[in-house]
Amino acid sequence: MDNSNTVILSPSLLSSDFSRLAEELTSLERAGVEWVHWDVMDGRFVPNITFGPPVIARCRKESKLFFDVHLMIDNPGRYIQEFVDAGADLICVHAESETHLERTVAEIARLGAHPAVALNPHTPLSVVKYLLPQLYMVLIMSVNPGFGGQSFIPFTIDKIKSLSQMIKLTGADTLIQVDGGVTPDNIAELRHAGADVLVSGSAFFEHPPYDERLGTFLASACSTSPEAGALATATCGWGAIRSERGESSDER
Repeated sequence: MDNSNTVILSPSLLSSDFSRLAEELTSLERAGVEWVHWDVMDGRFVPNITFGPPVIARCRKESKLFFDVHLMIDNPGRYIQEFVDAGADLICVHAESETHLERTVAEIARLGAHPAVALNPHTPLSVVKYLLPQLYMVLIMSVNPGFGGQSFIPFTIDKIKSLSQMIKLTGADTLIQVDGGVTPDNIAELRHAGADVLVSGSAFFEHPPYDERLGTFLASACSTSPEAGALATATCGWGAIRSERGESSDER
């Protein structure tokens, strides 16, 4: 599959209004968003605590969005069944938090969710090299996990480029996601480096209305100059990654 003209924005609910999550999900869906990023934190692997399977399960009943669930927790393999049952479409575990990473990846796939692995900024790509054929996605953290609103770490651009080359050399069909400090100002550079799925929290949610903000990200991702922005929606496939794979969150 050629992902060169496809891009997905997965807004991070970490920056949403927790008191009205169901309404936020409805607003995102109406705005044209297809994926939504759930940052699950346990207060151990990262300092903060956010939400778990019960919250995701309740929101699953209210939303048809693709649930991109990022587990920033210790020993995530213990909880895969719970998150699949809650309605996760994709489950991403941190390489740094899982001793038996291949076993956990295989279990995610066996239970019917898309498996993904996240790498902290300092973690080498060699950790996932042999797993790439099994992975739907690799998440490159471009900030240290645990807090929203952080600044993008510049050296992760080279890491994204190297991962893109590694995927090509292995012949895998693995998507690259980037999370941390993603804004309309750097999204084009991230796309050029090889990113397919971009996570944005405060840079998205703090700039309503969501449909206009989505359009801003799309135009920025698909053009390298303001003059090209008007043509962006005609030349860049927003959401095409999922549709090309024949997937739909309606199946849940």
